[in-house]
Amino acid sequence: MSTSYVTTEESIRQASFLKENRELLGSGKQYFIITYGCQLNDNDSEKLAGQLAAMNLSEAPELEAADLILINTCSVRENAAERFFGHLGVIKNLRRDKPDLLVGVCGCMMRQEVHVDKIRRSYPFVDLVFGPQDIYRFPELLNRRLSGSRRVYDVGAEDHTVAEGIPVRRERKYRALVTIMYGCNNFCSYCVVPYARGRERSRKMEEVLEELAALAKDGFSEVMLLGQNVNSYGNDLPEGEGDFVTLLTRAATESGLKRIRFMSSHPKDISSELLEVIARYPVIERHIHLALQSGSDRVLKAMNRKYTAEQFLSIVREAREKIPGVSITTDIIVGFPGETEEDFEETLHVVREAAFDQAFTFQYSPRPGTKAALLEEIPAEVMTDRFNRLVDVQNENSLRSNEALVNTSQVLLIEGLSDHVESAMTGRDSAYHLVNFTIPEAVYESAGLDGADWASRGLALEGRFARVRISDARTFSLSGELEELLPEDWVG
Repeated sequence: MSTSYVTTEESIRQASFLKENRELLGSGKQYFIITYGCQLNDNDSEKLAGQLAAMNLSEAPELEAADLILINTCSVRENAAERFFGHLGVIKNLRRDKPDLLVGVCGCMMRQEVHVDKIRRSYPFVDLVFGPQDIYRFPELLNRRLSGSRRVYDVGAEDHTVAEGIPVRRERKYRALVTIMYGCNNFCSYCVVPYARGRERSRKMEEVLEELAALAKDGFSEVMLLGQNVNSYGNDLPEGEGDFVTLLTRAATESGLKRIRFMSSHPKDISSELLEVIARYPVIERHIHLALQSGSDRVLKAMNRKYTAEQFLSIVREAREKIPGVSITTDIIVGFPGETEEDFEETLHVVREAAFDQAFTFQYSPRPGTKAALLEEIPAEVMTDRFNRLVDVQNENSLRSNEALVNTSQVLLIEGLSDHVESAMTGRDSAYHLVNFTIPEAVYESAGLDGADWASRGLALEGRFARVRISDARTFSLSGELEELLPEDWVG
C-alpha cells in the first residue's frame, strides 16, 4: 500500500478542533504525559504535548495535579505492559477522587486487541484509546469526548499515513527528536512493531530538511533522526525523491546543525556509501547502533533477521576501518525459543569479536501476535544464566572501550547536571560516550555564572559544547575535567 500524506484541509480541520477544545476545556487546566518505550514514542509524546499546549493546557508538576493524563504505551517489552497497567491502577484511584479527570491511552499497545479488551473490561474510566497512527487526530478525538461521548475508542485507523505540521513541545532545549519515517517492513519473528506501527512510510525529504533548518535557526545544537530502520528511508518514495544517504548528506551540508545523530540501522540494509558519508562529514555522529540480536546463524534465520553472523562482523570491521573513533552499540536477545548452548556460545563469540562499546541486552519475552510467541520457550533459569554470562563479557568490552579514551580530549554537548556525580556536569561526545565532568570555578566566572546555584548553572550551560580531558573510565561512563568551554557559535 502506498504512503498517503495528510492533506492541508485535514490539518485545518484538526486546527479547528484545537480552537474548539480551548473553549470547552476553559483556562488553567494541566496535563501529565507518561511515556514508555523508544525515542519514537518520546517524539510522539512531544507532539501530544504540543497539541495540548495549543489548547492552552500547561504541564502539571506531578501526576496528582493533572486535569488530563495521557499514557503513551510500548508493546516491545513485557515489563512495559506490566508497568502500564500498574499505572492505570494508580490513576483509577485518582479518578475516584477527581471525577472530572480525563484519561487517555495511546501508542503501540493500543493496536493489540488483547490490551484494548482488557482496558474496556477492567478500566472503564479510560476516556480515550487511540493508536500511534492517530496522533495527528488527537484534537478531534478529544473533542468527541469533550462534546459528550462517554468513551472514544479509535484504534483501527489506516497505518499508511504521514502527517506534517503537528505542534511539537520539545522536551529538551538542546536536542530535538525528528522522526523521518514510520513503521517497519522487516517482520522479525519476535517483534510486534510492524503490527503496531504499520508498514514503512517515509516523510518527504524537503519536509524533513525544512524542519532541521528551523531547529538549527531556533538554537538546537543536535538532532536525532528516528525510524525503526532509517536505512530504509525513501524506499516507498517515488524514484529519485530520496534515500537515507542523500538525506544524511543534505542534512550535514544544508541544515546548519552542529551535530546529527540517527537511530536505528538494520544490518541487512547498511551500505558502504552510508559509512563513507559518516566519515566525510564531522557533523554526523561517530556512532552506529546496529542490532545483532544473536550471533547464531540458525537463530538469526529463525528470527527472520536476513543476515549471518559473518556478514554482521564484516559490517563492523568496515565501519571501524572507514570511520576512525567510531563506536558501535547493539541490541541482543538472550533465550530466543530453541536457542541451544551452542547457539549462545556463538553469540558470545560475536560479542567478543565485535567488541561493542555498549550493548542493550534483553531476556526474550513473547509478544502476542508474533510468530515466535507460538514457539516453546526455554527454561527461565537457563535464560537468566546465559543473560548474566553475556553481561559479564559485554561489561569487559565496555570498560576496555572506555579505558582507551583516558588521557584524550573529547568535544561534548553539555546536557546539564549529572544525575550520578555530585557537583558535576554531564554530556556525550560524538561517539555517544557518556561523560561526567567538573568545571573549574574560573570558567563559571568567565561565563557570568559565579555565585549561581547548581540548577541555574546546569540550565545556563545546556546545549553548549565543551572540550573535556578524560581522566577516568568506568563500565558505563567516563569522568573528566573541562579544558575549554567552546564559543556558542562553534561548529565542529
